[in-house]
Amino acid sequence: MSAHERPAPEVLLPGAPDPWASSQMPAWRDAPPYAMTEMIAAEPALAARIARRVHADPAFAAAGAALCSAAVAGAPITATGCGTSQHAAMAVAAMLTDGLAAAGLPADRVAAVQAFELSRRVPRGGVVVAISHEGGTVATNDALQAAAAAGATTILLTVSDRSPAAEMADHVLCTAEQDQSWCHTVGYLSPLVVGACLHGAIRSTPAAPDALERQVAAGTDAVSAERMTAGLGTVDRLVVVGSGVDYAAARELALKVEEGARLPAIAHELEAIRHGHLAAATERTGLVVVLTDAEGRGAVLLDRARSVLRAAAALGMPAAIIASADLGGIAGDSELAQASAGWQAVALEPSLPRIVAATLASAVPLQLLTERLARARGTNPDTIGREDPRQTTAASV
Repeated sequence: MSAHERPAPEVLLPGAPDPWASSQMPAWRDAPPYAMTEMIAAEPALAARIARRVHADPAFAAAGAALCSAAVAGAPITATGCGTSQHAAMAVAAMLTDGLAAAGLPADRVAAVQAFELSRRVPRGGVVVAISHEGGTVATNDALQAAAAAGATTILLTVSDRSPAAEMADHVLCTAEQDQSWCHTVGYLSPLVVGACLHGAIRSTPAAPDALERQVAAGTDAVSAERMTAGLGTVDRLVVVGSGVDYAAARELALKVEEGARLPAIAHELEAIRHGHLAAATERTGLVVVLTDAEGRGAVLLDRARSVLRAAAALGMPAAIIASADLGGIAGDSELAQASAGWQAVALEPSLPRIVAATLASAVPLQLLTERLARARGTNPDTIGREDPRQTTAASV
């Protein structure tokens, strides 16, 4: 990233409007740096600020206690959201599961459910962790109302305690700094950081803000993003795969690519793609494999990833990998090296639990890849297409 794309670390992003209002479409920019570019550059320092802010919030201790109490009682813990917030909820659920298990508490009733689906059928009691960046998403707010009616304790991860969602939640964990692009990056990273802090609270081992900042910064490799963008330059659609917490990242990358680069994309679980989905793939179908948590998941998962890459090579599909650096020497692995569109290997912060490091490791790489694909395709990612009146109408109906 060039100097003009990197905000000073001490510069805070704006908060929600006061009085609260939903955001307006970002101002149009004809060329980078886009607002998305600046948001990505701000994220490492932002991660540390959010952690310090959350740790000092009395609501944080109450939220952690509610999660532990629910686990001990065998009650359900459900993370929820829509779009980017749903993908963050998937990752937060994975971190909560890991944190509870590490603390010796029951972890088998943690789940992530899309907000609309949850609002139709909320488990009785327990805890619902809702994620909504601005706090105005109708389906998520409906889920919060339904959760309260079902006797659940509700925790909200959001920017402001003045939003409609905040009025409904028992505990509100505010991140305070609002994404300035509609192709949300800060809106994805912020709840991941709060999830990492909750993981630490459950284990009575607080997540160090500086360690979280280092982990996010480890992914800021624009050179790798540009190499992968060049390798994927001829594709007319993108398929992204991952397993476990990497599937949440795969879902988020597919959404970002469609929003920001206007390139059709879909995410599959790593094993699922091998069961029929490749029948529609050609040399104009790009593949991205997310493997930030692969080494921790064992040899079987790596074998599956290699088989997917072999299949992609047989079909002439350009393929790229976003992986943890401890995956080993990708270039020296004859099958992983079949990632013809290149790879990015992200170092995992050794002081963080692996699930936390792996979750944060993929966030910036998937965002940088999206932003560079948008540049290559001549699209402004900030507006997610809403400069087109048809897209505005489609979003409002």
